[in-house]
Amino acid sequence: MTQCCFLRVHSLFFWFWSFHRRMALALCLQVLCSLCGWLSLYISFCHLNKHRSYEWSCRLVTFTHGVLSIGLSAYIGFIDGPWPFTHPGSPNTPLQVHVLCLTLGYFIFDLGWCIYFQSEGTLMLAHHTLSILGIIMALVLGESGTEVNAVLFGSELTNPLLQMRWFLRETGHYHSFTGDVVDFLFVALFTGVRIGVGARLLFCEMVSPTPKWFVKAGGVAMYAVSWCFMFSIWRFAWRKSIKKYHAWRSRRSEERQLKHNRHLKIH
Repeated sequence: MTQCCFLRVHSLFFWFWSFHRRMALALCLQVLCSLCGWLSLYISFCHLNKHRSYEWSCRLVTFTHGVLSIGLSAYIGFIDGPWPFTHPGSPNTPLQVHVLCLTLGYFIFDLGWCIYFQSEGTLMLAHHTLSILGIIMALVLGESGTEVNAVLFGSELTNPLLQMRWFLRETGHYHSFTGDVVDFLFVALFTGVRIGVGARLLFCEMVSPTPKWFVKAGGVAMYAVSWCFMFSIWRFAWRKSIKKYHAWRSRRSEERQLKHNRHLKIH
């Protein structure tokens, strides 16, 4: 009787071990396919834009991922569910797992590119590293994909605007009305979504008893990184506003002077 129970327990343990092993292999395969897909897209952009820099092609990949991840994460959060503000720490859905694997492959590609070309500073590398660790944590735990997906939506919402700003600068169209609109939308969305809505999401995460403590710690770290970005963005917005104000005053002064000169000529 004892031997029979032991065999049953051993069989059950072996089944669980085999199941989790197959699941881990399936996740690794999805991430590997995603990484190969983003790398292939980057190589294709490099061939199509031979007269452009490697960063041009990389930012095209980043723009593509941003648009794709915004659409997918918005569908998960607003339609497919569950709602991240009321169900943090809930089990991952199959669609969440697919999107997280797709995004994890991209972040691995982009982090490797940034390290190889040394194009980004410590803050951006820290952001990518935290993103990778957070996604891996959600995939390994099999839960908290809901709030990780919400963070993905908030983080990527401003990404296409950031890339558009870079492309406008590279093509010489940044100092225009379009450049001003892109900058305004970027600052407004970053402040309202990543800082404002992000604070609400972090509060819901912290007060909920469901998520693990290290998941909450990861949320605090990501929000702290967002604030570091926010300080830099506000400094940029302030400097640009001052320049615009001085340029406006200078034009007004020139217009007054021109009108005054015309008045003197008439008389």
